[in-house]
Amino acid sequence: MSRKWKVVVTDWEYADLRYEEQVLASEHITLVPAQCRTEEDVIAACRDADALINQYAPITRKVIEQLQNCKVITRYGVGVNTIDLQAATEKGICVANVPDYCMDEVADHALALLLAWKRKIVVANQAVKNGVWDFKVTQPITRLRGQTLGLVGFGKIPQALAQKVKPLGLHVVACDPFVPEAVAAELGVRLVSLHELCVVSDIVSVHAPLTEGTKGMIGAEQFAAMKQDAIIINTSRGPVIDERALIDALLAGQIAGAALDVAEQEPIAPDNPLLAMDNVILTPHAAWYSEEAAAEMRSKAAMGVIDVLVHGEYPKYLVNQEVKGRVELAESLPTNRYAPLV
Repeated sequence: MSRKWKVVVTDWEYADLRYEEQVLASEHITLVPAQCRTEEDVIAACRDADALINQYAPITRKVIEQLQNCKVITRYGVGVNTIDLQAATEKGICVANVPDYCMDEVADHALALLLAWKRKIVVANQAVKNGVWDFKVTQPITRLRGQTLGLVGFGKIPQALAQKVKPLGLHVVACDPFVPEAVAAELGVRLVSLHELCVVSDIVSVHAPLTEGTKGMIGAEQFAAMKQDAIIINTSRGPVIDERALIDALLAGQIAGAALDVAEQEPIAPDNPLLAMDNVILTPHAAWYSEEAAAEMRSKAAMGVIDVLVHGEYPKYLVNQEVKGRVELAESLPTNRYAPLV
């Protein structure tokens, strides 16, 4: 009976766990809530768990080596940097994420940051609230049509953004070694090197996932190559941009500004120089959020557990494909099980 399975939510920041509970209850699985902060917390709560649903708690090699029954770890959202993938693979544990729950939300947020910065909305709003009714506080503003948007990474989210900016008359280039030119061409996007993207773009929007290879990939060399009136937007992960190099570039006037939904340290430190810069817009890692996206993410994270424990399948959104050489499950089949519970 599936009732014997122990599924632990290692940590969460939501008001409740109703979506997860609803998915798992359909298979008579009781969810065990925890609020783990340390490796020791996770080990204590999850040592005998059959599956974990994870947000921020550290699922390190030390933790994974202590998991006696775990068959699958799913993570809220896209990134899996809280989980030691190699250790999980060696242990025969499937790791799954939810890569498609907020494509429109993040693309919309990047577009909102782009328009807010280019039209100086934040500057104008603050001036009016301070009693200054004068368009000159926003000078200079340049026409958006005809400018070039450079997308660092060209997965589903930046592809959605490329389609959203078409009516604005922007030219779009992208840098992504894993995307075929035919895919980019179909969307009217030209693939270029990172250096060329930095040179030609009026707006650089970062969408690369955080990996060892992408950490700090936008640094001093890239800022030096950018136009002085260029801006940079980041709705991916803070450490993809070398934050010290960004601050230096802004202070030196190498680029015109930034619009950031993420930071190297979150929450952002109160003494971070970015907080004092009028040419920087900051939002609190909110690009992913809508009520619908949150429900979809949480229900799909729970469905990854169901895939493995109930149906004996690899999870639909399996991250560590190498685990297939260590554990035998059926291939995930097309199903409507992943319909979000909204």
